[in-house]
Amino acid sequence: MKKIAIIGFGVVGRGCADLLSDNAEQIKKLTGDSVGIAHILDLRDFPGTPYEALVTHDFADIENDAEVGTVIETMGGSHPAYEYTMRALRAGKNVVTSNKEVVANFGDEFLREAEKAGVCYRFEAAVGGGIPVISPMISMLGQNKIREVRGILNGTTNFILTEMFTYGTSFDAALSDAQARGYAERDPSADILGLDAARKLVILTALATGKLFPVEKIHTEGITAIRAEDVKAAAKIGCSIKLLGRCTVGEDGEVSALVAPFLLPEELPLAGTRGVYNAVEVVGEPIGNVMFYGRGAGAGATASAVIGDLAQILCSGRHSAFPIFEKTSSGLADFANFSSQTYLVLDRKYSAFAEKAFPRAAFLESENECVLLTERMTEEAIDRTLAALGAEAISRIRMLG
Repeated sequence: MKKIAIIGFGVVGRGCADLLSDNAEQIKKLTGDSVGIAHILDLRDFPGTPYEALVTHDFADIENDAEVGTVIETMGGSHPAYEYTMRALRAGKNVVTSNKEVVANFGDEFLREAEKAGVCYRFEAAVGGGIPVISPMISMLGQNKIREVRGILNGTTNFILTEMFTYGTSFDAALSDAQARGYAERDPSADILGLDAARKLVILTALATGKLFPVEKIHTEGITAIRAEDVKAAAKIGCSIKLLGRCTVGEDGEVSALVAPFLLPEELPLAGTRGVYNAVEVVGEPIGNVMFYGRGAGAGATASAVIGDLAQILCSGRHSAFPIFEKTSSGLADFANFSSQTYLVLDRKYSAFAEKAFPRAAFLESENECVLLTERMTEEAIDRTLAALGAEAISRIRMLG
């Protein structure tokens, strides 16, 4: 029997334990051996559950147990997840995690430590929940140049935007509904302000480029400024609004990365991603466009990805092609140089001036506001034009294309 330990026994940790129990025979057939939980580290005791006798409050019990070959980390947050992960790797144990924050902040250190110790560090569940994205991306690296990775990386914001488009719900009402359904936390700020998506984008960008950029260096916007009027305007021009994480790699290797709301023409595959579903599109040469789609969160989906990583470790050991990230800010493009068509809403008093300031823009019909879709312009050029007008944008949303 292969022995494992779980640290953090919340929704995902419990989901992993339940999946190991429910699918025990299938996992044994897949890996050639049964898998048993030796320890569960948590602050709570879980009396009256099948896991009560496995609970420990001291990580040293896991660290010093020579029979434990793999640690599953589902704590969330950077600390003490960082310290426990490093201790596990240094003790010669594989680590599998669903914790996007700790991977985004310290993935380079973990991969180097795993390489040094001759063990695995895997994190499929950290991006896209149950969607298999990371392993396919790794397998693509040897044969393709990845030019772009873009996706809907947060199920909470996608649910909110779907409610706004489908039912005309206000942002506040859609958020309350998401919280009532368990799709949004009591404090939803990491989701609605774009931080959750930014952490996932950092990981995907690292897989595509080998560079682990600091999360705080990624231009990040959320969805709190999207108004009902913007939803109606988008629909009139055949678009939906989605919060995207987007990374592009230029011919010179320079990387552009941002998280922001985008206008998506309805014919694009990503535009059809609704509700709590996530989708990631990878553009490579010569493979072209490949899209991964599925449930991006939830105990079942995330636990499935975690146990999938565990099964790969038990089946084949170390993944020789797994890249080692370099933590750096070098090579990240200045957001001021990002260019796109952009949807702008200004106060109506600027209408006549805006037509002269943006001579090649398409102006959209509106009774109360000045609404336009610019030609492709850089962020710097738009800022400069608005400053010359003395205007501030009421809404500003880029077009994917």
